[in-house]
Amino acid sequence: MCLRKLSTYEDLKKFHLEVKDLLNTRLNYIENEKEITHYHISICNGTGCLASKGDVIKKRFEEIIKAKKLEDKVSVTLAGCFGFCEKGPIVKVFPDHIFYCKVKVDDVEKIVEQHLINRQVVEELLYVNSDNARIKRQEEIPFYRKQKRIALRNCGLINPENILESIANNGYLALGKALFEMTRLEVIESIYESGLRGRGGGGFRTGLKWSFAYKEKDTKKYVICNADEGDPGAFMDRSILEGDPNSVIEAMIIAGYAIGSDEGNIYIRAEYPLAVKRLQIAISQAKSIGLLGENILGSGFNFDIKIKYGAGAFVCGEETALIQSIEGKRGEPTTRPPFPTTSGLYGHPTIVNNVETLANVSYIILNGAQEFKKIGTIASPGTKVFALAGKINNVGLVEVPMGITLREIIYDIGGGIKNGKKFKAVQTGGPSGGCLQEKDLDTPIDFDNLLNKGSMMGSGGMIVLDEDDCMVNIAKFYLEFTVEESCGKCTPCRIGKHRMLEILTRICSGKGTLEDLEKLENLANVIKDTALCGLGQSSPNPILSTIHNFKDEYIEHVVDKKCRAKACKDLLSYNIVQDKCMGCSMCSKKCPADAIYKTTTLTKNGKMYTYQIDQDKCIKCGTCILNCKFNAITKG
Repeated sequence: MCLRKLSTYEDLKKFHLEVKDLLNTRLNYIENEKEITHYHISICNGTGCLASKGDVIKKRFEEIIKAKKLEDKVSVTLAGCFGFCEKGPIVKVFPDHIFYCKVKVDDVEKIVEQHLINRQVVEELLYVNSDNARIKRQEEIPFYRKQKRIALRNCGLINPENILESIANNGYLALGKALFEMTRLEVIESIYESGLRGRGGGGFRTGLKWSFAYKEKDTKKYVICNADEGDPGAFMDRSILEGDPNSVIEAMIIAGYAIGSDEGNIYIRAEYPLAVKRLQIAISQAKSIGLLGENILGSGFNFDIKIKYGAGAFVCGEETALIQSIEGKRGEPTTRPPFPTTSGLYGHPTIVNNVETLANVSYIILNGAQEFKKIGTIASPGTKVFALAGKINNVGLVEVPMGITLREIIYDIGGGIKNGKKFKAVQTGGPSGGCLQEKDLDTPIDFDNLLNKGSMMGSGGMIVLDEDDCMVNIAKFYLEFTVEESCGKCTPCRIGKHRMLEILTRICSGKGTLEDLEKLENLANVIKDTALCGLGQSSPNPILSTIHNFKDEYIEHVVDKKCRAKACKDLLSYNIVQDKCMGCSMCSKKCPADAIYKTTTLTKNGKMYTYQIDQDKCIKCGTCILNCKFNAITKG
């Protein structure tokens, strides 16, 4: 079906009913293969699966289907991220909803021949659970069972490069409802009543922010989508934009109508080329169909969207620094007040919402605030998207109701710790967050609970750590990141964090003192109280939380000069166990520092040649251990 201009709200509603058939083979579940007349293949083409040849798999499906003359019986489209990155590339077959994992190009012909032609599931490509049982359908896989998808509702279901599929699955109906059935104030009240809080980290009430901008009398106002996702290990916003860009565009138009703005800006990292490409396609299609631009759906309301590329500065995730960057200035935070809702972009009232926040808006408008509030907790309604990474079996993107516990995410959804290791900590909130320990696993997740535990929600990074991770070294890693990314405008952030890093470096090198530990904690608290912006103020969180929860590890580094996780290089020593050494010389030959020398050892059978390590020359690279076939070298 071709795109056509939609001139009225009635046109949109009729068009929605016409194109709904596009999703019939996906939305209408059919279990009996004898009743299936048409198959639809959705292939994950998010960044992760593209890196594993998801695009090549799609092309191969198209080639084989054409060769076997199945074009009338099988359709193939790309899809956004399914979330289960650990098992990608993912291929889903509709309408029997068969979920295939780790699909390779060579598997495509087997799926076509065995599943699409002979109606038999390819068992070896199904998900295998902990009991070695094969699971056919997505909703039955433990990874998905406790999830609730709102922001990610279309990711993995629709083709993000086809606006018709978005409209078929209720896309832009919320916009029509807002423009023709609600006043501007009613839209704001609906968002406020829903309790939606900013998903970018601050947790500020979205409806309240919109109401502040609505009350300003300025004739020019702006809507900004913050897609400057810079936390290590975070890929929530990118995946939403890659999998469902129209949900964000629709929400921006609704926000513009609500506050009286006719212009939006999407500030996105230039390092997200696929998200940029799909945004450009979605904006172009929305304009051509009459859903973006002048006189939207004949309402008399005008709204346009521009894309602004960020240069990869972490500080530009802070809203005032982001605004400075859009204006062509150096990306630095500004003092508040005035807040952006009073004086933002080019001095005009501006609202800044992040991608995930906006992805919830059309759901709220279409289904009502009370429906949204049924999910989550009283203080934090709705869901939250997390990028689950680290020492976890099921790495991926998850969307869960607020109030779920860390234990449920890590063990029920995440499948537990890799390689049977012991859980040690979980880092939430990225460089601005903190590390929580095992006793915190039953904490219900929401904005306030995490803050009370010394961490924060942040944008949604969740990195799981095991017994092989050193908490002092983890704190140093995040501090190195924020030191590198500091804009340098305020002294606490510019100088204070450097001093903290110097102290942490001494501690990790075995040169720290108890006085250093006291200084570190005091300095962290001062920076938290005095830095200019939220990013600077929250940057000491990883240090403060690890000192609070894992102080014994800091004491070990300072007093005993030991790292229990064997992660701090300068505190390690490599030794050759003489009774195990066979004198093969492999370790000596491979040592890049010439630190291993031959010696003689008296054994029961007389003297023999063995090897020893010169500790003064050893650079602790671990090459010797990797090349010893007799497990004769220890690290400690």
